[in-house]
Parts: sequence; structure tokens; C-alpha cells
Amino acid sequence: MDDDPIDAGGSWRKNRFDRLLDLVSQICLLICGVSLVVLTVIFGWLVYGRYVLNATPTWVEQVSLLLIMVITFLGAAVGIHENTHLGVSYFREVSPEPVKRIFTIISHLMLAAFGAVMMVQSYKLMVFKWGSLIPLIHVPEGLRALPITICGALILVFSIGHLVLMARGVREEQSLTE
Repeated sequence: MDDDPIDAGGSWRKNRFDRLLDLVSQICLLICGVSLVVLTVIFGWLVYGRYVLNATPTWVEQVSLLLIMVITFLGAAVGIHENTHLGVSYFREVSPEPVKRIFTIISHLMLAAFGAVMMVQSYKLMVFKWGSLIPLIHVPEGLRALPITICGALILVFSIGHLVLMARGVREEQSLTE
């Protein structure tokens, strides 16, 4: 049965939903990696244009700001999925197992709520700013908020994914090591 999280040997198995979240996380990492390479290349072009051609490409700054938004926010969402985000876990780690579980559930619920608010509010910002253009590259200003909106949605989904794993009886430590 594909949805049974624990196999006969007592170890945890991923189901389709878990694998889908892993795939989304990997796609985000790929986009971040490509964005980082593009960022490096365009800054190389900026230096070459400024010091060799004596003609500074002015569009590089605006494109780099968009790429930084993509790298930062998609990377943050992946951090939620992989449980590598910043957090104060001291009290949770020193607590007995039932209290630790409650703290973990509360943490994921708070992250899900944060992701939902982030998604909704940044979507409103994106819609509001869509009518104006970013100088020099002539794309909608709302594109700056698109990575934030996507990040909020991913934080929400990844947090729900952690809660679903816990509901299926998978401990947080197991899901990180498998």
C-alpha cells in the first residue's frame, strides 16, 4: 500500500505527496542555482562593460535585484521543506517527547499561518504594482513581489506537508534522515 508510512522493517517510506513536495523543492533549488549562475554572468558582463568597453550596462542592477528576490525567497521556502530554516529549538529539544511534539506542531502551524499571510499580502502587492514598469528593463514592477507570493504559498504547503507527516506517525527526525 503506497500510503502506509511505515514499512515492515519499521522504517519510514515516502508516499506520492511526500515525493511531490520533494520534487517541488528540487525544482526550487534548480531555479535558485540557475539564477545564481545568471547573476554571476551578468555581473561579469557589468565589470567587462564598465572597465573594458567603457559602457556600463545599466540594466544589470535591476535584473540582479529580481534574481536576488528569486534566490532568497525560493531558497527560504526550501529551507522550510528541509527543516534548515532558522529557529529557536532549544526548549523543544530539551522537552519530553509529548511536549516536543506539541512544540513542533505549533511551530509548523505558525509557519503555515505566516506563509498564508505572506502569500495573500504579497499577491495584493503584486497586483497593485503590476501596472507600472521597472525602469531600464521594462517589465512589470509586480514581478518583484511574485517570488514572495510563491514563497508564501510554498511555506504554507511545506508546513502542511510536515503536519501531514506527523499525523501519519512519522517523527520529524525520521523525515529528515530518510
